[in-house]
Amino acid sequence: MQLHPTRATFQVALAGAAMVAVGVAAKVSAAVAFGGAMLLAITLGRALALSTVTRIRASGFEMVWTMTRRVTRLERDEEVVLHAELRNRGVDDARGVNLRPVASSLLDVTIHPPVLDLPAASKVRFDVHVRAKRVGRWGVHGIALEVRGTPLGGEGLYEVPLMFANPHGIEVVPKPLFAMLQSARGGRARALAPAGRAAPLPGEGETLKELREHVPGDPFKRIAWKASARRGQLLVREMEREERDIVWLVIDASVELWAGDAGRAPLDIAVDELGGIAARHLARGDKVGLVVFASRIRTWLVPESGPLQASRIAAALASTASAVDADRCELDEVELAARVAEHLRPLDPRGLADVPRGNFDALATRAEAMRARAPFAPRLPQATTTRDQRLRHYLAAFGIEVPPRVDGEREKAEVQLANLLEKILLEKRKKPSIVHVWAPPPGPGTETGDRAVSVERAVRKLRARHVDVRWTMPAFEPALEVQTSEPLTVEDVVRNAVRMRVRASQSRAERVMRGMGVRARPIEVRRRAVSGPLAGHADEDHRPAPAAAETAEEDRR
Repeated sequence: MQLHPTRATFQVALAGAAMVAVGVAAKVSAAVAFGGAMLLAITLGRALALSTVTRIRASGFEMVWTMTRRVTRLERDEEVVLHAELRNRGVDDARGVNLRPVASSLLDVTIHPPVLDLPAASKVRFDVHVRAKRVGRWGVHGIALEVRGTPLGGEGLYEVPLMFANPHGIEVVPKPLFAMLQSARGGRARALAPAGRAAPLPGEGETLKELREHVPGDPFKRIAWKASARRGQLLVREMEREERDIVWLVIDASVELWAGDAGRAPLDIAVDELGGIAARHLARGDKVGLVVFASRIRTWLVPESGPLQASRIAAALASTASAVDADRCELDEVELAARVAEHLRPLDPRGLADVPRGNFDALATRAEAMRARAPFAPRLPQATTTRDQRLRHYLAAFGIEVPPRVDGEREKAEVQLANLLEKILLEKRKKPSIVHVWAPPPGPGTETGDRAVSVERAVRKLRARHVDVRWTMPAFEPALEVQTSEPLTVEDVVRNAVRMRVRASQSRAERVMRGMGVRARPIEVRRRAVSGPLAGHADEDHRPAPAAAETAEEDRR
């Protein structure tokens, strides 16, 4: 156990040493005795503080969450308050100072109050304020503080740094989907009430639309024989069926699109927009599918409807920011093991004392055993070996972020986009009616047929099948906004130049996509066109969302 002197202790020690030096120089025995008594008191205070904190820790000094749930779900930029307790089971009074959180860097976490008095055999509550910067699964791993003994009610001369490892998960979802998941559900089935209006179309169905005269080509099975006998002419039953859109949402989650300040990166805005479109279609009763891709397809959700699908989409979007997979992470196995060991040591009852340094197999085995205490249950990450996969799985389960790759995934992502559009086209049982694509525009093509030509070919095939393709380009401008006022710095000038270049490239991409028959706009245009809390539900045609019937009619057109 390490003891550290407080600032007051250090000042008293300097004063005592100075008094001893002055007394020796002036040959004043009283001054030497008084200075020596000050130094002796500090030495005795250290022994007293060590015994006090040792008794407190031996009798039970712990931090616990007062909530029963292990994961808290919230929307981005929302603040939530977590309640926790520090429990002193010993017979000595203590004081905890400088309380600070141990949490993910993508969370803004503060503790109130920062100083706690801990009487003997008591528990004291404190609040942990958490605000999420980015959609994803992140962890509040515990708290750190310094404990001081309070002999005779006074301030302790020494303090002991302690760290309490008690992980709690924070799942951040897009705002529109969060509102949908938190809304009340009616009926005994706990299902969402139907919203919007279905489109009645003639065809094979169970609802009678009208009786009309028989015309050549009508099948005999549709003849209404009783009505025909009463009227004296052949009449056929015209039936109708309700049509719901089958919507595919396709988003490029390449690591380079997360570049920028947390909350203002291109994918931060794109995920919120995608959540708004998904919530609007699900509320209307449409079937919505989701594809998250980068250098490979990371999530493939077949189109379904209902609140369960909304929960699946929210969970899939929460994993888009994760870079724990081997093809997205910059860390090698040695760096991964160091990060796992640093987090695992406070959780392990033996503090990894029985795990030899450099034995990654033993560390991976211990990490796999301790993963039962993790707040999340993520999918198995992509890795090269079983040992590497266990280490990465541990980091994902506790919400520990890792740095993404530097070289990015742009070229491979364009190849995957062409392949998955072809795969969507081959869906026969659930033929798509609308395909939303959130991705940068494909690069310039060549005559030999490269990735851009493949994307264009897939888009043209979808258009030939009467599928409405809507392409939304990422918004780079929020991450390039100038934060300072006059006079401009070199960084501000560079940001302005990059922003002008982005606008020019997006304008060229819009012209190319209009030639392909695709509605394409930068995402920022839509955000400026719509204001208010339902901005995420803006219509894809960059106008405020009309009434449900008008929206359905426009989407069918």
